[in-house]
Amino acid sequence: MSRLFRPAPTFMDAPAATSAAGSRAVIIGMPFDCGTHPVRIGSRQGPAAIREQSALLRPWDPLTDRNPLLDLNVVDLGDAVVTPSAIESSFAGIEAAVWHAVDAGAVPVTMGGDGAVTLPQLRALHRKFPDLCVVHIDAHTDAYPIDGYNTATTFSRAVEEGVLDPARSFHVGARGPTMVPGVFAHAEALGYGLVTMDRLMADGAEAVFARLRERIGGRPVYLCFDMDFFDPAAAPGVCTPTWGGASAREGLDILRRCADFRLVACDINTVSPPHDVGGMTAFLAATVLWNCLAMIAERERRPNSR
Repeated sequence: MSRLFRPAPTFMDAPAATSAAGSRAVIIGMPFDCGTHPVRIGSRQGPAAIREQSALLRPWDPLTDRNPLLDLNVVDLGDAVVTPSAIESSFAGIEAAVWHAVDAGAVPVTMGGDGAVTLPQLRALHRKFPDLCVVHIDAHTDAYPIDGYNTATTFSRAVEEGVLDPARSFHVGARGPTMVPGVFAHAEALGYGLVTMDRLMADGAEAVFARLRERIGGRPVYLCFDMDFFDPAAAPGVCTPTWGGASAREGLDILRRCADFRLVACDINTVSPPHDVGGMTAFLAATVLWNCLAMIAERERRPNSR
């Protein structure tokens, strides 16, 4: 009998699943935003746009002649159960979804959503990895000296809750004006290492990431990649575009320098489709996600990698 129905789109046509069992990496969407940005609300639509644009990608890596989706038995679990702007219930849903993957032994690779989706994911990861470190690649530290739960306080609350080790966690790429004073000093006072975009460009990515690898060592790493690390010329459809960022080529090169870390989660966030141009930001985000899968698969092939 011929097939009557075509499944709904998944990331790169990966199999849809309701369980992470048997997979080394899984895709989860986080269609949540706080809904408080004065002019840009829309990253709740990010996961759907990334899945749509992932149809443009091809799975095989010509440098290794391997397919990371096959190597990792990747499945798409769909979206965490969230309600945009409802922080408490949505955070609980995100934490539960990520914990399902982590508890099954899979690496969650997630699509936001705004930067607030990171905190509940950190809560889930910390339950299994108490020495969790973060490499946060972003135009903003998201560790502001203000109250509440929002995109600007994710990493402030993370230190207060003790869900990461700030002494071995880094913000990379911070730049541009901020909405309150003392932002960089506050991040450093919390214990984070701060590599501004100016410092990254002056020292060079090779030297910067050599320092990060030396500091982090073999500890488990949560890679948080905010798409506004790219310049708006490359990624216009983000929550908080900030000029002076990386080109697509530069950003992907910097991303692949995370291949030596022991990645236990990857979080790609802040794609805002209503502000995108021809889906180019979502397509670039899908490319970032594929590279994350390739890095995870590359490390899996090394002896004693877990």
